[in-house]
Amino acid sequence: MRNLVTIFALWAAGLGAAAQFAKLAVGFGALDAAYPEAGKLLGFAVSFLSLSGLLLGLVAGSVVARRGAKQVLVGALVLGAMLSAFEAFLPPLPLFLAARVVEGISHLGLVVAAPTLIAELAPDRWRAAAMTLWSTFFGVAFALLAWIGPGIIASHGLGALIGGHAVYMGAMALILVLLLPAPRPDPKAGRVTVNPLRLYGDARLSAPAWGWLFYTLTFVALLTLLPQVMGPQMPAWLPSALPLASIVASLSLGVVLLKRLPAIPVTIGAFTASALVALVVLATGGAPFPTVALFLCLGIVQAGSFASIPELNPALRERALANGAVAQMGNLGNLAGTPLLLMLIAAAGPRAALAAIAGCYVAGATAHAILARARRS
Repeated sequence: MRNLVTIFALWAAGLGAAAQFAKLAVGFGALDAAYPEAGKLLGFAVSFLSLSGLLLGLVAGSVVARRGAKQVLVGALVLGAMLSAFEAFLPPLPLFLAARVVEGISHLGLVVAAPTLIAELAPDRWRAAAMTLWSTFFGVAFALLAWIGPGIIASHGLGALIGGHAVYMGAMALILVLLLPAPRPDPKAGRVTVNPLRLYGDARLSAPAWGWLFYTLTFVALLTLLPQVMGPQMPAWLPSALPLASIVASLSLGVVLLKRLPAIPVTIGAFTASALVALVVLATGGAPFPTVALFLCLGIVQAGSFASIPELNPALRERALANGAVAQMGNLGNLAGTPLLLMLIAAAGPRAALAAIAGCYVAGATAHAILARARRS
C-alpha cells in the first residue's frame, strides 16, 4: 500500500514538473503584460526550459544512476520551489530568463528521477500500468492549469500562480522525503559513464528515446498549428479535447494492451495506426473526429513508450540512462517540431505538413522495428 501511495506521489511531482511549462503557457498573456518591452525575447521564457533538457539529458541520467534517484528528485523539487518563489516576484527580464534556465535543470532532474523510481517501486504485474500513469503527467497538468490558472491570474495576478507552484513543489519535496525508502547501495553505480554514441547505438537503452523523438516532433506542434491546418471551421472544443483524448486512451486501452502484450509491439502498432489515421486527417482536410482519433492513437504511443523503458532495461542504472535519453530526445522534438512544421506550411501548405506528420509516425514504427531486430540478433 505504501508503494502505491508513493507512486501516486511521484506522479503528482510530475505534475509539478509539467507545470514548470504550463504556468507560463497558461499565463503568457499576463507575462507579456508584465514585460511589455520583451518582444520576441519573451518566447525564451518558455523554451529555455527545454534547452537544458536537450543539452543535459544524458548527464541527468548519469547523475541519477550515480547519486540515487531519491536524492536527485528531492533536490530538483527544492530547487524548483526556490526558483518559482523567485520568479513570483517578476524580477527584471534578464534575471527571470536566467532563473528559467536553471529551472530547466530542476525539470530535467524530475522527469528522469521520478519514472526511474516508479519503475523500481511498482510490482512486475503493475509496472506497465504505473508507467502508463506517469505518461499522462504532462497532459493532466496542462488541463488542470488551463482550468484553474486563468481564474487565479484574474483574481490575484500571475505572481500568485507562480508562487502557488513554488508552494506545491516544496510540499511535494517534503512528502516524498517522508515516503521514499532509503536508496539501496549499488556497487556498480560508481562506474556509470555516459558515451552518447554508445548509448544511442544500444538497442535497449536507446529504443524508447528514438521512438519518443518522432512522437514529440508532432504532438505539441499539432496542438499549436491546428488552427492553421483547419482554418476558421475548427470547433472551439477541439484544442482542449485532444490532449484529454490521449490521456483517456493511455489510461484505458493502453493499460489493457500492456497487461497482455509487450510494450514494443504495442508502440509499433500505435505508431502504425497513428500514421494511417494521419492520412485520413490529410484526406479529410483536418476533420475533427479523425483528429480526435489520431490523438487516441498517440495516447497508446506514449503509454507504450514509457512502459518499454523498464521492460527493456531491468537494472535501475540502465533505466536512469534510458530516461535521460528520453528526456533529451523529447526536448529535441519539442524544440524542433513546431518550427519545422511552420516552415512546411509556409513552403508547401498544411497538407504537406500533415503528410510529414504521418511520415514521422512511420519513422517511429520503423525505428522500433529495426532496434527490435537488432536486439534479437
